[in-house]
Amino acid sequence: MTQTAPAPMTPEVPEYTPLHRARLIAPGPVEVAPDVLLQLAQPQMHHRAKEGIAKLMEARAQLTQLLGDPYDAVITTTSGTGAFEGALISTTPPGARVVNAQAGKFSERWGEMAGRFGYDTHIVAAPWGHVLDPQEVADAARDAHTLLITHSETSTGALHDLHAIAQAARAQNPDLIIIADCITSYGVAELRPAAWGVDVIVSGSQKGTATPPGLGFVLFSPQVQERMIRNPEKGFYLDMTRELAGQKAGNTPQTPAINLIYALSTALDRLLSVPLDVLWAEQRRKTDALIAAGTALGAPAWAPRTSPAVAVLTPPAGITGRQVAGRLAEMGQRALPGQAPHEDTVFRVSTMGYADRYDALAIAGILEDAFAGLGVRFERGVAVQAAWAALKD
Repeated sequence: MTQTAPAPMTPEVPEYTPLHRARLIAPGPVEVAPDVLLQLAQPQMHHRAKEGIAKLMEARAQLTQLLGDPYDAVITTTSGTGAFEGALISTTPPGARVVNAQAGKFSERWGEMAGRFGYDTHIVAAPWGHVLDPQEVADAARDAHTLLITHSETSTGALHDLHAIAQAARAQNPDLIIIADCITSYGVAELRPAAWGVDVIVSGSQKGTATPPGLGFVLFSPQVQERMIRNPEKGFYLDMTRELAGQKAGNTPQTPAINLIYALSTALDRLLSVPLDVLWAEQRRKTDALIAAGTALGAPAWAPRTSPAVAVLTPPAGITGRQVAGRLAEMGQRALPGQAPHEDTVFRVSTMGYADRYDALAIAGILEDAFAGLGVRFERGVAVQAAWAALKD
């Protein structure tokens, strides 16, 4: 009778683990600042009161400032997926040809969504961990009405070249409407939609804007607003044409999550306290530090063109992404393995949200402890040193 070899023993978690500070180091939801959380402890405010209307208008203006272009913002009481759905049905008529460019879990979602709505959906796909080819996407979009594209793919850590893709596609099809999933790139990565030719930007509160989950954002260019659909067949609550008109007037057709809008405005104050170029550069350095730390431990980045929103790292031979994420969870540090079917291929850590460069250094040290507990051999301090070097660049 064949006996199964015993599983390798993982060292016990030290007794002082309960004294660790629990951290969200996953790519969403993210850490939220105390002053943002404090907004949620106010006595219940009313969205129709003059103060509530003023806060809605302030938050919408701040969202436009964070984008850097004069797009009009709609705040939805949804996740980013709900915001994307509203953007799609409010700009794309029934039966229209839709091209979905995908190379990961979240970009695949938009193709599935378009198919369920009955659009003539064409998929352009690259393998997970790769980046999309701009010309291939442009060729597919030659006779399309709408292109659905993901900027920062959270499942793979790839930052697709939205600028090159949008320009190539628009050269082929000047009337194309381009809807970009910027759920983890908005407020994190360089994003210049007016110059790049992107019509609609979609994001959500629990990512770069460092607010609790529950809000979706859709930002519409002036040009695309002229083409939006009145009374779309497939939407009522997510009718962005009606919602945009209402919010421009300081109104909302439905009851908004006004408490979260107050919190959002406070979170945006922090992000807008520096120029966008400074914000983007610091987010890039923090994630480069995580990637450098992982590489020093034998866990390099999966994608060839990395996103500043998340470090998606391939663990050394002999351990899996789920093991790394599990070990971190035992230490009170909430990271994520890969998305199915790549749960074992990678693990994901992030400094989006209320985090600074010193948090990146802390995560480098945390990874050293986690890898040591999983039996990986390395010289102590190598990950922290690598992270420091990346932050100094």
